[in-house]
Formats: sequence, structure tokens, C-alpha cells
Amino acid sequence: MNPRESWKGVFPAVTTQFRADFSVDLDATAKVIEALIADGVSGLIICGTVGENCSLSQAEKVSLVEMAAATARGRVPVISGLAEYTSALGSTYAREATRVGVNGLMVMPAMVYPAKPRETLDHFTTIARATDTPVMIYNNPPSYRTDVTPAMLAGLADIDTIVAFKDSSGDTRRIVDVRNMTGDRFIPFCGLDDVVLECVALGAVGWVSGMSNVFPREGETLFRLVRDGRYAEAMPLYDWFMPILHLDARPDLVQAIKYCEKYLGRGTDLTRPPRLALDAAEKAELDAVMEKALATRPALPETGLPAAA
Repeated sequence: MNPRESWKGVFPAVTTQFRADFSVDLDATAKVIEALIADGVSGLIICGTVGENCSLSQAEKVSLVEMAAATARGRVPVISGLAEYTSALGSTYAREATRVGVNGLMVMPAMVYPAKPRETLDHFTTIARATDTPVMIYNNPPSYRTDVTPAMLAGLADIDTIVAFKDSSGDTRRIVDVRNMTGDRFIPFCGLDDVVLECVALGAVGWVSGMSNVFPREGETLFRLVRDGRYAEAMPLYDWFMPILHLDARPDLVQAIKYCEKYLGRGTDLTRPPRLALDAAEKAELDAVMEKALATRPALPETGLPAAA
């Protein structure tokens, strides 16, 4: 798949489903993937932050990516998160994910400590050169304190396999800054749910989304409306969606997303420790958000989505 042609639209960051003993449930995760594809999403992110990448062994991650590629069967691109602690481990995982059929890699800076810019750039470069698989750079400074600035991205422009960036900083100006520095060199993705309208309006062609796991048809419809300049129709949907989209910006976004999935029967709310289940007050808060969302769920404008499953 050519990223320039296929890396567009909504790519839910798929949740990893666990059994009661916290072992990975490949069959249940495959069902989640199949339901998302049936609802019309444009791509899939496997083993991202929402997929609990850093709580999985490398073997578990490879098995999840292999299953996702087999489940997708080429219908949508499958991109794997890569969040290894060293460049060597990251390169090994990149080769293994490529071997089992991934279409791309969403690479985070090495974790644990905030790196110097040249360390981050070297990490990205090493992994990007480990395979021919296209790479999306993932920037999320609120979560892991390492900021991949537009100037740093410009410094990666000569690495052919780095083709896209996902920005979760919340600073929508960065889409413009990167474009001014590099033209159309990188495919821009929104990475934070509650600024998606602004990002797409400024030129983002894709959205790595957390809460589109819960409301995939609403997410894909919102994206298409904004992409097509249909703002009068997009704004009421965005207003309805915003309390849900805010959940993607919480530190416990994984628990929140999985709880909402369970609320709608789209998965379980089990997360692997050290992520613990939400407490009673947090669950009550999300129950209220979901109850209101379902009571006021809007009819969706026609955007070419397939018929609902």
C-alpha cells in the first residue's frame, strides 16, 4: 500500500483485549478489529498507546500485528506502534513487524527519560533504516516529555522511509509550521481527539483516534465532513462528540476508552497492570457521559460510509 494514497482518514488506535488473567486475547482483539472495519474506518493502529504497547512483550506485540494483518486482509492499512526503550530493540521489532505483514510503523521516541534532540533523531533514523517499511513519527510531549519539534522533523526529511507524522501536542499550528518547513514531504496526522476539526481544517489528512474505537462511524463521518469543507454539518457533530473526545486527553485515556467500549459491547474494560481499573466515581462520571451521548446521538450526514453493520 502506498502511504500517499492509503494513509488517509480515521485510524483508531485499537485496544488490546485481555482475558481475566491478563493474557492477550487474540480472538477478542480480532473481533474488535473486524467491527471497526465493518463500521468504515480507514486504517488501524495496533499496539499504540491505547493498545498498551509498553505493557506487552515483544512476542505479544508481534502476534497482535500478525493477527491484525491477517484479519484486515488488505482492506485497510495496518500500522504498528513501536515504543521500544533502545534503538536496537526498536530495530529488531521493526524487522519482526515487517516480516508478519505490517504496512507501517508508528515510532515513538525511546521512553523512560526525556532525550536530547540529537538522541531522538538518531533513534528515529536507526529504526527507519532497519527496514523499508514506511514510518510515521509520533509526537506526544504531554505524555512522555520528549518533544519532536517541526525543526526536528525537518531534520529527518532526507530519510526516505519516514513518510508521516502524528502530532499529539495539541498545538495545531505545528501542522502549518511543518508544511512551511518541508512542503508536502510528510503526511500530517492529528493525534489528539479533541482538536481534530482544527487539525483537519489546517491540512491533516489522517486522524489517529482513541474514541473512534467507541464511535467509529461518528469519527469517520466527522473527519469526512471537515475534509470536504462541510462545516455547517460538522459543527453540531463536533459539539456532540467533544465531551467524549476529551476523554482521549486524560492520563487514564486507556481505561476510559476501554470502559466506553465495554459500555457499548465493543470490548472489555480490562487493562494490564500497572494500569488499574477505574474507581467507582470515575465509572459514574463516564456512565453519565455515555448516557448523555447515547440519548442525544445525532443522525449522521451522508459521507459515503458503508451501511451500518
